Amino acid sequence: MKKKLFGAVALAAVAGMLLAGCSTGRGGDPASTDSGEAPAAAIDADARIGVALPDKTSENWVLAGDLFVDGLQEAGFEDDVQYAGSASAVQDQQAQIETMIQNGAQVIVIGAADTSQLSSQLQAAKEAGITVIAYDRLIQNTPNVDYYIAFDNYKVGELQGQALIDGMKERFGEQETYNIELFSGSPDDSNAPVFFEGAMSVLQPLIDDGTLNVVSGQTEIAQTATQDWLAENAQERMDNLIQQNYSSGTELHGVLSPNDTLARAILASASDAGLETPVVTGQDSEVESVKSIVAGQQYSTISKDTRKLVADTIELIKQLQQGETPTTEPMDNGSTEVPSVLLDPVIVTKDNAAEVYADDPNLAPLTEG
Repeated sequence: MKKKLFGAVALAAVAGMLLAGCSTGRGGDPASTDSGEAPAAAIDADARIGVALPDKTSENWVLAGDLFVDGLQEAGFEDDVQYAGSASAVQDQQAQIETMIQNGAQVIVIGAADTSQLSSQLQAAKEAGITVIAYDRLIQNTPNVDYYIAFDNYKVGELQGQALIDGMKERFGEQETYNIELFSGSPDDSNAPVFFEGAMSVLQPLIDDGTLNVVSGQTEIAQTATQDWLAENAQERMDNLIQQNYSSGTELHGVLSPNDTLARAILASASDAGLETPVVTGQDSEVESVKSIVAGQQYSTISKDTRKLVADTIELIKQLQQGETPTTEPMDNGSTEVPSVLLDPVIVTKDNAAEVYADDPNLAPLTEG
């Protein structure tokens, strides 16, 4: 399990913005580092804040960028929000972060295009005394991440796994065995295995006792991965799964999908093949998926309110700027325990969509009537 929880830990934000009395892999006196690099500098009230986001392929990344621009300006900071290009996202993001360092950013918030490809940029940020916040995706295998903020992704997976079970019972009734298939996210996204592990913590015991039957036999994350989270990749794999395993009348009851974009592709594949609509999970509360849930097609999504995640990220920056103490818990990134702020996700089905989205001006109208 990637997630290691040791209870909430209050971390004192001292003048150098490093952690007192708690190791984050930097070692030694909080006013210095073990290799002589500059400690994180104090954050000015009007500091330049860099925000590096991976792409615009998801509604939530686009919304996050807009919210960061507005929220940082309202808080009195100077914003520098950048998106990496989808064709060369890793190289674009590396260059953008390097430019943010050169331009004097005091904080850089990073939604990583690839969570394992930023070590040299984060080392440069550390040497410049910049506070680095991993946003939504935990940056891996480097000690140079000061904070991580995201929804609790292991819990997201648990909710998805339970929704798959509940949905199949609801749609197909009580059965001795349900036939399912499994999808996971992109292998370059550190969240993908966490979602999958959370879901499998719920599903694996039922696979082991025969209640759930993965007809294709593809249960490992390497077999279930969807490169770049692309809908076309998910649909192609689903087409192949159906052709190889369900073309002779075998029923498909449910599919574990890690997000809404892939869920809609999976449903399209099942529809094209003439299958009865299986129970399909998702996350992100994308507009088209909320419509699908209300219409009784996609079974569930996860509400991870981007408005709250961005607002809480800006609030974390303000706390650090004011020398206040953020409450965090450590998360293992393969190199250190990163102080983390984890928000609670919410499962959404047709039954509770109106309640969950009541205060969302974009989604509330979709659940009316």
